[in-house]
Amino acid sequence: MMNEEIITPRNTLIVVAVEDELPAQLAPDWSILYTGVGKINAAIKATEAVLQNRPSHLINYGTAGALNTSIFGLNRVNRIVQRDMDVRPLGFQLGHTPFDAVSHIDLGGPGISLGTGDHFVTTEPELVTDIVDMEAYALAKVAHIFGIKFHCWKYISDNANEDAADQWTANVANGSLEFIEQVIDPITT
Repeated sequence: MMNEEIITPRNTLIVVAVEDELPAQLAPDWSILYTGVGKINAAIKATEAVLQNRPSHLINYGTAGALNTSIFGLNRVNRIVQRDMDVRPLGFQLGHTPFDAVSHIDLGGPGISLGTGDHFVTTEPELVTDIVDMEAYALAKVAHIFGIKFHCWKYISDNANEDAADQWTANVANGSLEFIEQVIDPITT
């Protein structure tokens, strides 16, 4: 299982950017929070939900672009960085927030690396990870601050290249059943 503590619909919030990625009717017993796109929307909505619901676990599911083209389908994420935090002129490393002890989030266990940023990737970013998205780092940081166990699963919707927008549009809904069957159903049964 994902954690030594039992994950249940009562103590867990599934966090998704948009409903097209995971329609609520696919997981009727679970609380699903739709944050909207981007780090700011994700952080605000997740913080509000955590303060209101006090979950023990946040499970982030969503789509991602693959920079490593050997990665496809549904993937567990084990390391998340903020790919667009760039304060190098002040002497900080790319991806590190100034004066913040948390520069990346390690989730442990097997998985792949993910870079979160507030732009839709169509060319390889300077800070390279296996995959890219637009919300996970903000969600992981909220979970970290509130002491909540964070789990992250991403379905590869595109190859983060010049065709990414068309690929994402065509594939945004394709991973939801895989997520339900491989992650949610085993927890519930």
